[in-house]
Amino acid sequence: MILVLKESASKAQIDNLIAWLKGMGVETHLSRGTYQTILGLIGDTSELDEDMLSSLDFVETVKRIREPFKNANRKFHPDDTVIDIAGRKIGGDNFQIIAGPCSVESEEQITHIAAEVKKAGAGLLRGGAFKPRTSPYAFQGLRDDGIKLLKQASLATGLPIVTEIMDTDHIPMFDEYVDVIQVGARNMQNFELLKELGKLRKPILLKRGLANTIQELLMSAEYIMAGGNEQVILCERGIRTFETYTRNTLDLSAIPVIKELSHLPVVIDPSHSTGHSRFVRSMSLAAAAAGADGLIIEVHNDPQHALCDGPQSITPEAFAELVKDIRGILDVVGKKLEVPA
Repeated sequence: MILVLKESASKAQIDNLIAWLKGMGVETHLSRGTYQTILGLIGDTSELDEDMLSSLDFVETVKRIREPFKNANRKFHPDDTVIDIAGRKIGGDNFQIIAGPCSVESEEQITHIAAEVKKAGAGLLRGGAFKPRTSPYAFQGLRDDGIKLLKQASLATGLPIVTEIMDTDHIPMFDEYVDVIQVGARNMQNFELLKELGKLRKPILLKRGLANTIQELLMSAEYIMAGGNEQVILCERGIRTFETYTRNTLDLSAIPVIKELSHLPVVIDPSHSTGHSRFVRSMSLAAAAAGADGLIIEVHNDPQHALCDGPQSITPEAFAELVKDIRGILDVVGKKLEVPA
């Protein structure tokens, strides 16, 4: 349930109402938007009298939210959420590009790529330290050492780190070293992990599962937000369909659908969704044109010899050209790509 409050509502009136609702066992979330102030009610609202709430002279309307996700719902929070990551804003009219290798392989590799993608216009550095692979015999990442190498590259370039977490046991290290914690597609419904991440006050990049609906993605975001962490970035990385020409099928329609349903930022992963470097450019431009808030792109200085996902990685030179063209698309759709020096 949400209460749309009148402009004339005083702080005292709102505080008294929140205190009364708390006494009824209902938690609240106050959202002051550009045009409206909304009080979201979380919990069992079945015993609340809608007519009584509507009769309050500072309440404009009372609406029930039928969707199971509340905190992530745009009705609950009409304005776009904007997340600030060390001065790099994502959401609203702000666009960010996250770039780097699929896996951290060495200090020289990650530091070189970090410098190259920053020079081209990336705002954040991605790189896998813990790698969930289909085969147990494939490269599993440098693990703790990989996190430390990412931190070294971050200190050298000033780029915040985005990397994937696999287990709740890793949370203390990620909380200390990592700027944005990525939840991969395979862990989208690892609810125990999501609940623990909800206790942090750190941005979470949540990837859609390879066979999950948009509502299931939003419900996973709800697990994080229900714990008090509202800094959630949603990521569409392709879903599994009958088509096998590409690694996955990139669902670009997820961008406007999620924008309609939720206030959370949406980024697109053109690398994992297509699995082929030659398609990364077109899908990146299409995502920017469709209204995405950012991209997460795999960049490697030597894709042919990459230890993980070389075929879908583009070179730093190709990335630099791509960023130039993305800026042109952003001018048309009214978004900006601004990266601190």
